[in-house]
Amino acid sequence: MRTLFLDLDGTLTDPAPGIAACFVHAAHVLGHGSISLDEVRRFIGPPLREAFAEILATRDSVRIEEAVRVYRERFGTIGLFENSVYAGVPEALAQLCQAGHGLCLVTSKAAVYAERIIDHFGLRSHVPRVYGAELSGERSTKAELIAHALERESLTPADACMIGDREHDILGAKAHGLVAIGVTWGYGSRAELEAAGADRIVDTLEELVLTVRGLREEASGATRPDVASELGVVDVAGG
Repeated sequence: MRTLFLDLDGTLTDPAPGIAACFVHAAHVLGHGSISLDEVRRFIGPPLREAFAEILATRDSVRIEEAVRVYRERFGTIGLFENSVYAGVPEALAQLCQAGHGLCLVTSKAAVYAERIIDHFGLRSHVPRVYGAELSGERSTKAELIAHALERESLTPADACMIGDREHDILGAKAHGLVAIGVTWGYGSRAELEAAGADRIVDTLEELVLTVRGLREEASGATRPDVASELGVVDVAGG
């Protein structure tokens, strides 16, 4: 577990204002009618085209692509900065780096936007490498992105761990045999993360740092049995 794959939306940053406003804008332009900000919050995390297929209740690829285009018109200029870093994230990333982990961003967001976001919020020094979707929609699922990141980083599944707030992060990790840690401060519920098969679920950044340390010690045969009990960390796989 020398490398950690980190989700962006709902894990490092809270993008709700910008993403929700862009979904509402696109739905309005396409004549879909009114849709509330609360209704679109659950689409934070999944690939954009999947979200619009559900929001617009259509499988018409032309209509979906038009919605994506309108969404990105607003997102690329305004929406991506209607965003904030969760309190404590820079410090937690620094601790993980100091512990010897390499950090990579693995996000279903288009890579061109993810790059701008981590630069804007000063996270580049902690997370130097970004793996995101192409604007065309290529590599938009977590499973595809994780496969790509593993190949580019020359890693085996045992070398990496996926950390994220939605089932997509957990299922993508499981598709390739990675350990998956779910975080509860984002947009996926504990029930969602459990159902997807998360190996660990944590409620705070402090728990995340210690859980990663415990898993690494466990993998190296130097397990500290008191780590989980100290924190009250849930070991889903072990009950």
